Amino acid sequence: MKEIISSLDIGSSTVKLVVGEVYKGEVHILAVSEVKSKGVKKGIIVDSEEALISLKEVFSRCEEMLNIKIDKVVLTIPSYYAEFSLVDGTVDVKGEDKIITSNDIINALQACVYNKIPSNKEFVSITPVDWTLDNNKKTHNPNGMESSTLKCKAVMSLVPKKNVYNSVSLLENIGVGIVDINFGSVGDYYEFKNSQMDKKNTAIINIGDEKTEVSVFKKGILIETENIDIGSRNIDRDICYIYDIPRSKARDLKEKFALASKRNASTSWSEDVVNNKNENIKINQYEISEIICSRIKEILELSKKQINLLTKLEISYIIFTGGITELNDFDLVVDESFGKEMERYKVNEIGCRHNKYSSVIGLIKYYHDKLAFRNRVAYTVSSDKQEELINVKKTNNNTILGKIYGYFFNN
Repeated sequence: MKEIISSLDIGSSTVKLVVGEVYKGEVHILAVSEVKSKGVKKGIIVDSEEALISLKEVFSRCEEMLNIKIDKVVLTIPSYYAEFSLVDGTVDVKGEDKIITSNDIINALQACVYNKIPSNKEFVSITPVDWTLDNNKKTHNPNGMESSTLKCKAVMSLVPKKNVYNSVSLLENIGVGIVDINFGSVGDYYEFKNSQMDKKNTAIINIGDEKTEVSVFKKGILIETENIDIGSRNIDRDICYIYDIPRSKARDLKEKFALASKRNASTSWSEDVVNNKNENIKINQYEISEIICSRIKEILELSKKQINLLTKLEISYIIFTGGITELNDFDLVVDESFGKEMERYKVNEIGCRHNKYSSVIGLIKYYHDKLAFRNRVAYTVSSDKQEELINVKKTNNNTILGKIYGYFFNN
């Protein structure tokens, strides 16, 4: 069975769907589709009918590439009002030989959350911190070890139901089930992490279209996250206001002409543009870069303050991601705000080499690692569909999976 996993990110600017195969720890992209978002504001679905149009289109494009029906995904959900709590649970090991199996691990995770989820919240994830065996022996992976009991200490994350239900309902309408959910920052972490990050504390700053998400990870576990209501759309609005041009043209100039920092911008290079009054104007690269640089600095400074509000822990790594980080000379602005010792992180998967895909690709890796820990094979494309994919045949199967909570523990 090939580990082919599909991952969906419903963003404010675009909806992204990526299908990848995990092989020897690496994700090989099989298909990627991206369409403009409709009915989505700050990651929350506000108009179901409009959002449904975007979802149908993004799945249609991806299915056309693969010639199979995609009916299961790992879903990125908004982190607004997310709550994190330390929980624990203990179970008796079932086997006569008292050797811990993946079923014992799942039972212990279930015990951690049993009767601890309020009726107005939705369960997102449970991340083990450590495991305790007989004689208080601690381990990070109890699989295959001998013990009569198994205790788990873990971090449980919850969100308001509205963060999840609208997306799940719309996907069910088009015959797509959810095998797992998590926050985009978890995907970001899994996309860029290394062995050292799992031993240290990491902050992730994801600059989106309408918001910037700031998250803190303690030794690889998400412990705090907050959203700042400012993003790359504010940069577009600045350009629109100053030059009185359409937003589409402002975005085009930002991505193809301007620089994130004014340091290397040219004072002599200009672009001819027609403004909203139908007048021909010249836009200087240095001037537009200065506008962009000013707003990016504001976003970074607000993010730095938010990190300090979220935690008093010493942060060893800071990851900057989101589409805006691909702007030329973005690193120079980071240097000014955070210092030149900052490391650089880039999405390197062929077919998705752009930081706007970090969350959606990272959740493929997260889902794979989660199931591997339980000695299970991770996939969202069934063996039948994998056969059809290999033989380049079409399918009309519309299997609808069960609810999220059950899948978390059954997988």
